[in-house]
Amino acid sequence: MVHFVGAGSGAADLITVRGQKLLSEADIIIYAGSLVNPELLDAAKKDAEIYDSSKMHLGEIIEIMKQGDTKNIVRLHTGDPSIYGALREQSDALKELGIEYDVCPGVSSFCGAAASLRAEYTLPGVSQTVIITRMEGKTAVPEREKIRFLASHGATMIIFLSSSMTDKLAEELIAGGYSRDTKAAIVYKATWRGEKIMRCTVGTLNETAVKNNITKTALIVVGECLGDDYSLSKLYDKTFTTEFRRGAE
Repeated sequence: MVHFVGAGSGAADLITVRGQKLLSEADIIIYAGSLVNPELLDAAKKDAEIYDSSKMHLGEIIEIMKQGDTKNIVRLHTGDPSIYGALREQSDALKELGIEYDVCPGVSSFCGAAASLRAEYTLPGVSQTVIITRMEGKTAVPEREKIRFLASHGATMIIFLSSSMTDKLAEELIAGGYSRDTKAAIVYKATWRGEKIMRCTVGTLNETAVKNNITKTALIVVGECLGDDYSLSKLYDKTFTTEFRRGAE
C-alpha cells in the first residue's frame, strides 16, 4: 500500500494524527526533502528506508513505489498533496501498476499563513472568495488563469511559487485591477521555526521581497482581508434567525 500523506504547513506537530500514525508505521518513506520539515522523520521506524525525492525524477520514485504491493510506503508531501503536489501523475502510475494507494490530507501552507497572519480570508463585506494560484514560470498556466485575469475579481488571492517574480507579479496584479495600496503580505516558511512575516502593499511587494532577500519558500497573500474594515457576520447577529436559534426582535 502507498499512502500519500500531507506533511502539513511546516511545524512538525501540524501533521494530522492519521498522517503521524501512517508515518510511524511505514517501511519506506519518500519525502520532499526541499520542502518538508526533516523533524517529521523522527517519527519513522529505526529500520525504515528513507528517500529524498528532491534528488529523484518521477521514474525513480515510481520504481521505489513498486514495492507497495508488499510494503507500507508513505509518500510525504509538503502541505496538502492536492495543491501543487504532482499527486495525479504518481497515482496514475500506481493505477497502471495495480498498486493500491490512498491519500491523507494535510494542513496547507495557505492555512498556516492565515493562522500566522491572524487573518480570515473570507470576511463579510470584503471577500467571499479565495483564489489559489501561481505566476507563470517554467511551468505554463492556461491563458484564462493568468494573474491579471484572476485579479480582476478583487477577491483574496493566495499566490504560491512566485516569490522570485514579485516585480512581474505586482505588475500583473495592478494590471488586473488591484490598486497599489491594496494590502498584501509575504509569509516565508509559514509555521516553521524560521517563519518570517512581511506586511506590505501590492505597490511595495517587490521592494519588500528584495529587501528581505525572499526568493523561495514563501507565499504571497493579496487582498483587503488583511485590512481592518469588514462587516459583522449574520451567523452571530442577535437579530438573525438560524436553524438553531430565533433572532431577537
